[in-house]
This record gives sequence, structure tokens and C-alpha cells, in this order.
Amino acid sequence: MPGLRTFALTVAVRGGARMEDEARSGWSHLLEHLVFKGAGDMGARDIVERIEAEGGSINAATGYERTSFDIRALHGSLPLAMQVVSDLVFRPTLDPVEIIREKDVVAQEIAEAFDTPDDHVFEMAQTQAFAGQSLGRPILGSVESLAPADRAAVTDWRARLYSPDRMVVAVSGAVDEAELLALAERWFGQEAASPAPTIAPAVFVGGEARLARRIEQANLVFQLPGLAATDPGLPALRLFTEILGGGMASRLFQSAREDRGLAYAVDAYQEPYEDGGLLGIYAGAAAERAVELAEVCAAELLDLAEKGPTEAELSRAKAVLNAGLWMSDESPASRAGRNAAQTLIFGAPVSSEDSAARILDQDADDLRAVGRGMAARGLTSTAVLGPKAAGRAGAAFAARLKGDDAPAGALKRLR
Repeated sequence: MPGLRTFALTVAVRGGARMEDEARSGWSHLLEHLVFKGAGDMGARDIVERIEAEGGSINAATGYERTSFDIRALHGSLPLAMQVVSDLVFRPTLDPVEIIREKDVVAQEIAEAFDTPDDHVFEMAQTQAFAGQSLGRPILGSVESLAPADRAAVTDWRARLYSPDRMVVAVSGAVDEAELLALAERWFGQEAASPAPTIAPAVFVGGEARLARRIEQANLVFQLPGLAATDPGLPALRLFTEILGGGMASRLFQSAREDRGLAYAVDAYQEPYEDGGLLGIYAGAAAERAVELAEVCAAELLDLAEKGPTEAELSRAKAVLNAGLWMSDESPASRAGRNAAQTLIFGAPVSSEDSAARILDQDADDLRAVGRGMAARGLTSTAVLGPKAAGRAGAAFAARLKGDDAPAGALKRLR
């Protein structure tokens, strides 16, 4: 990226919580923590000090399908950045004392997630959506599943997870291609590959979860089966999601918040996995109005699926997604992360021009098709966390989506 004095490095691994069986739930996230406790000739403090001494920053994240290590730094620091990440993924110390200590840290993280209602409600919905599957278990795992993780077991898991043939090294910004290729060969090209853990196909099961807690607000998540990352209908689903609940001009925001005052926060999102996905709605509401809000959310989704978007809605959604794409193109970190993820999924990066063209090519019929396809399956995953009075909200959303008779009131006021 000409004119920049910094670069962003992302080393992404095709592997994460989805590769775990139930007995190893949370091990990928634990491993990501542990490699920062010491690697190569570096202790925990050395790792961050070496990067920060060059004005850089380092971070990592574990997801269901990918684990990524990210460094931002000044031009000239790429050799150091590549060596540090290589040591983290291939040569971590995995000290037994640190393993015990870090399991306690993750236990605190698990407790913190439980204590945060608008985090925990998503875990509840995910568990229902993919019940009995690795996609349905929390990325953090549980205290019980982490207990057997000792040095030998974690060392074996590292070798299976961080295999070089399932890694992508992506750099954007102030970078010289010849230097990068030489460094990639030196630090990542000499390691032995390992067999990939078997991943079972994703199956959206659906279900209802409720958790009554003495808090002020009800936290609601409603999910439907979505599309895979490779599905040609994904651009249409992205537009559908934007129109449904992507911003302040979205249907959910205008209908639920502005017109009725049912919620302070309400939005829609979509999560594509390699072979499946989901469309979701999150909202927070007063418990006594949660059922009405659930019905409004379902009705707005159905209305958009059946009638399709207006010309103005479609045009606005295209503009928003198109602008977001080009804005991310101007960020070295966004570009490196996106290119790494796309290479793992598609085998090569997808140009921004191609991505923009796919978005702009969609019409109202395309959005109607994906909307009807999701609704027609009749599957929902719902989670309600908050006062008992909100408990029926998940069932109300599911019933309305399936076309069951709904109570008179809010639904009749929709378009």
C-alpha cells in the first residue's frame, strides 16, 4: 500500500474450536493464551517488549474455524514480527506451571462471560443452534473440559492445530514482497505438517433457551439457519441483513425502537461458516415488552422475506456495504485479515472489485429468495436471558415465524 510507513501482519490458521471434540472443548483458546507465556528464547514479557520496543502491537484471537495472530508495526520491523509469530505457533514453551496458572485465568474469563448478559445470551443461542456439535460449544470451553490439559496433551494439540499447511501469512501496508517471501520460507516453510482433525458437517438444529436472572433488562437473541461462506447467495444475505437490522435506517431500528420504543438496542447480524451459517437478531428490552418485541422482529423479517426490499432500501444497503468494503481496503489490518481468511476459504484472496460487483449485482428477487429460503425451513434458535416475565419471547418469535396465530396488537401495525 504505497505511502504507508506501517504494516499489518496476520498469520491465520485454519483451525479453532470447531476442531475440538467435547473432551478438548476450549483447548484451542487455552493454547492461544499459553503461547504468549513463553516461546523460543522469549519469556512472556520478552514477547511483548520486543514488539513494543519497535513501536508495534501484538494480539491474537481464537474463533470456531480460525485462529489468528496479528502484529502492527513500523516499516523495517517485519523480520522481527515474522520470527516472533513463528516462535509462538511452532516453538512455545508450554511450561506446566504456566498451564495451571492460565487455566485459572481462563476460568475467570468464563465466569466473566457468564456475568455479562449480552455476551452469555449469544452462547445460549449458539448452543441451541448447533446442539451436540463443536459449533454449539463455547469457544472458551468449561472448567471441566480444561482440567485434563497438561503439557503433553497441549503439546500434541498444538502440533495438530498449528500445522503450516493450514496457515496463511498475509502482510499489508509498507512491505516488500521479496523480503516477505524470504522470511516466510525461513520461518514458516521448514516445519512438518500434521493430519487435520476431522470436522463434522454443521447442522443447524435449533431450540429454545431461557435463563431467568435478576437484572433490569431482558437480553434476546433470535437465530435462523443462514448460508455458508462459499454460498453464491451470501451477498444477497448480507444485503438482507443490512436492511433488516444493520443500522439506524434499518427496519428493526425504525420499527422496534423509533416507532414503538420497545428497545434501546436492536440489530441483525449474519455468521457464515465454511459449510453453514446463521442469521441472527439481538435486542435488549424491558421484560414486560419482550414478547411484543419478539413478534415485531419476526414480522419484520417475514415481511422483508415475502415482499422484498424497496428500491430505496436496496440502494441504501448497497451503498453501505460498498463503502464499508472500500473503507476496510484502506486499513492494512483489515486488508491483511480479510485476505488471510479468504485464502483459507477460497484458496486465494477475492479482489475488492469482485466483491463490490457481487454486491451491486443483487436485486430484490435475490433478497426475497434468500429470505424465503431461511424462513421456509421453520428452524429457529432463541435465547432469552433476564427477568422471568420475558421468558416467552423466544417461543413468540418462533411461533410468529412459523405462521402460528399471533396475538392482536403490534403485528397488525406492520406494513
